[in-house]
Amino acid sequence: MARDSQLELRVSRLENDRDSIYEILTDIRSTLDEHSQRFDGIDQRFDGVDGRLDGMDQRFDGVDGRLDGMDQRFDGMEQRFDGMDQQFDGMDQRFDGMDRRFDRIETVLAEVVRRLPDPA
Repeated sequence: MARDSQLELRVSRLENDRDSIYEILTDIRSTLDEHSQRFDGIDQRFDGVDGRLDGMDQRFDGVDGRLDGMDQRFDGMEQRFDGMDQQFDGMDQRFDGMDRRFDRIETVLAEVVRRLPDPA
């Protein structure tokens, strides 16, 4: 009978240990469920942030397209200004030629005036 009481005591302890393990597992399951809910909430927030970033990306694509258009317009303007600059260079060369001709004319007139008899 002493053995039976020891056996019952051991069985009772094992049952208590089993119940404690089940309680711990229940607590772990509860914590795991809570963490899963939190992760689901965080995942939803990330989905919202991802959606906003996609919207911003689309807006930046639009801005990039507009800037590309402006860049093309500026390239066209730069080509026009280069053409105008070449025209001004040509005009400058013609004015330099005219200036040299006027200098020669002035030199010839000065020589003509020098060769004229003195009116006195």
